[in-house]
Amino acid sequence: MEKVSIVGLDIAKSSFHAHGAAANGSKVFSKALPRGRVLEFFGQIEPCTIALEACAGAHHWSRELSRLGHDVRLIAPQYVKPYVKRQKNDANDAEAIAEAASRPTMRFVTTKTTEQQGQSMVLKTRDLLTGQRTQAINALRGHLAEHGIVAPKGPQHLPRLEKAVAENGERLPPEVTGLCQIFFDLIAGLSARIDALTRQLRQIARQDDVARRLMTMPGIGPGDGGIDCRAGGTARDVQQGARLRSLDRAGTTPAFYGR
Repeated sequence: MEKVSIVGLDIAKSSFHAHGAAANGSKVFSKALPRGRVLEFFGQIEPCTIALEACAGAHHWSRELSRLGHDVRLIAPQYVKPYVKRQKNDANDAEAIAEAASRPTMRFVTTKTTEQQGQSMVLKTRDLLTGQRTQAINALRGHLAEHGIVAPKGPQHLPRLEKAVAENGERLPPEVTGLCQIFFDLIAGLSARIDALTRQLRQIARQDDVARRLMTMPGIGPGDGGIDCRAGGTARDVQQGARLRSLDRAGTTPAFYGR
């Protein structure tokens, strides 16, 4: 068999597809691989360049394949799309990945470490819970507005709603007061978890020199993306994330963010 120079690997949940190409670009092999046989297969071929799309699970496979001695490169999916020939399927996607990775001017994504992905998960989980809290507060505000009880946007005005519900308990239907208490308990639980994750982010930021330097940028804090670059993002990603989180807290988040 001709020597393999580069392999395009299309990953999925269970069935992968590998396209091996020689140095001149000619096809050496194209085969489907069950998830459980991927490492076994690549452990049997000589070290080469393996390219994957930077999608879910890609960083895990990049680390695993790198341990076998291969040079693993991750490509943003939008850079692969122009190289897909004919209809889209696993085989053609794998071939397109190999073709894209062979371009001399191609840009690649840096593989994240498990620590970076863990830090990223803390940040994203906090954002998720913050969004859920905002949804719960807005739903509560909307329901109470139907009964003439209004309050400004934001979690800081929640005590005003609690006080208003207590003061108007006699004229509100029992179902409304009971459901409001469910909302209050839900929001309090989310707030407690958000505060705990915020403390965790601050601890991470204090222990990382790069994160401390990032937080010298205007508007950047540990909860606003101070560890975004450490999790594989760019400085621009950090600033954009901080801006959107600020809008979220103000209740003016664009529809495309976190929805």
